[in-house]
Amino acid sequence: MKWGSTHLNDTKGQTLGGTCRILARSIPSDDIAGHYPTHREIDQSMAEFIRPANPSQPQWQMTMAEFLDQAAARSPDKVWLHWGNQRITYAAFQKGTKKAAGLFKSLGVGTGDTVCVFLPNGPEFLTCWFGLARLGALCVPINTAYKHDEAAYLVENAGAKVLIAHESLMEVAEALHQGRSTLEHYVSVGADTPEGWLNFSDALSKSLPLTELPGVAPQDGSMLVYTSGTTGRPKGVIVTHEMYVASGQGFATWTQATADDSFFTCLPLFHANAQYYSTMGSMAAGASIIMEGRFSASQFWEQVGASGATIVNFIGMMLPVLLKQPTVKAERAHNVRLFYGSPSFPLETLAEFEARFNTTLIIGFALTESCYGTIERIGQPHRSGTAGQPRWHPDPRFKNELRIADDQGEPVDSGAVGEILLRSPAVMPGYWQDPERTAEALQDGWLHTGDLGWVDGDGYLYFMDRQKDVIRRRGENISSQEVESIIKEHPKVADCAAVPVPAELGEEEVKVYVVLQPNVTLPPEDVIHWCADRLARFKVPRYVEFRDDLPRTPTMRVRKDVLRTESKEANPNVFDREAAGIKLK
Repeated sequence: MKWGSTHLNDTKGQTLGGTCRILARSIPSDDIAGHYPTHREIDQSMAEFIRPANPSQPQWQMTMAEFLDQAAARSPDKVWLHWGNQRITYAAFQKGTKKAAGLFKSLGVGTGDTVCVFLPNGPEFLTCWFGLARLGALCVPINTAYKHDEAAYLVENAGAKVLIAHESLMEVAEALHQGRSTLEHYVSVGADTPEGWLNFSDALSKSLPLTELPGVAPQDGSMLVYTSGTTGRPKGVIVTHEMYVASGQGFATWTQATADDSFFTCLPLFHANAQYYSTMGSMAAGASIIMEGRFSASQFWEQVGASGATIVNFIGMMLPVLLKQPTVKAERAHNVRLFYGSPSFPLETLAEFEARFNTTLIIGFALTESCYGTIERIGQPHRSGTAGQPRWHPDPRFKNELRIADDQGEPVDSGAVGEILLRSPAVMPGYWQDPERTAEALQDGWLHTGDLGWVDGDGYLYFMDRQKDVIRRRGENISSQEVESIIKEHPKVADCAAVPVPAELGEEEVKVYVVLQPNVTLPPEDVIHWCADRLARFKVPRYVEFRDDLPRTPTMRVRKDVLRTESKEANPNVFDREAAGIKLK
């Protein structure tokens, strides 16, 4: 679908010390710059953040070992990681990563090699990741929900030499051990060590630390984060050292973090969110990170309250789930000053969350391929549907660019819908051993996100949908995410997915798959009326189907390709509002 091909003048605004370009004719650069603090304010706020010792060197151009070493030198005895009853200082963590690097080197791992890490959250994951980074090798995390075939694909595609697996995941790990692969060594984490495996704790205690840094560059890969698409095999995003360093420096800036803050995350370390923000952001600020194994709605406020957390990362489903929990005393007895996450929610939802839980929300847009998308600023009022303005870096030499483009990659007018493109030093160099999909995603330095959105006159981004998930009905483009967001606000709804189905006269109709809360009933007509009171009539679904659950990828993304295929099949349980005679106003 072509969104237009208007050729536009460029405007450029200085944003928070770093340069931000938004390609749209109607955004004056002075107006954009006016939304941000001055360079002096930024220099003061960044005075305590990790940066290269050489002031002439761009601040984000550091390896992860250099980054950690500076953090440890600055605050060696400060507790960085809180994990259960364990308290690990910066100096202790640094020492562990040096010993891990020495261990991997003794196993034949060198610069550019890959090592698969099949571990849940915990110190071992972080120690392996930073130890491999110190050695110049790439950490390849495996989703702990993966079964054998899924995990085997990552091992083979990455060409991993070593597998590190937790004892709780041994059923899949042992199958990888017995199968044919590139793996040469097997390391177990936990008390039980199968035959043919090396125990991580024992080996680490005996390992000699790596004392000299090998020739690792900030532009080298540190991690392969495999993104699970809804079609095709996962893609291995190459995340470089400087991408992680820039993310930490940026997140500490955007959250106005100091060494007194404590970052809380219950998100899995095998995803980029917990890596980019909680891990690297806390280290950049010289702060602490409090880590849990998983999200628990019933225990969440007790966890953050007891831990003294001040900054929390969330993903979309956490907000509505927490809002639907019964009121408890702990939900206001905490120190959390800030929640960061995505996607955007209706203003009413944001206001309800902030008022009920006595905290502040900021919304952003980013992806594994680049954490430098957009973000709201602390202290500014929310705008309905927006994911904020382009992110900035405290170093003015860092240029982050956002473009809304047509099918030829050319900028469209302010307010027009197009594909969201990003360009900055924090964009991935490509997908691992996948030149074809790399060429599709990276064109002239621009990252083509595959997401649709538009920018208003003040440079605020409004995310619309994935390109393939937009529903075209009677000449209008409908965001499936918007329809889903409205239905999920219903107190009886647990989850929802909206997909297009062919219309009799061409184009498409809207169908929604609805999962209800336990032990409740909801007539399909109520879903229609709920939407009709909150959406334009052309967005109101025609079809409603109730399901016990939604098909998902191993990374818990809804398999809309499966739902689209199912929607083409006749199903007597599908409610049709037109057949039911419901007339919309």
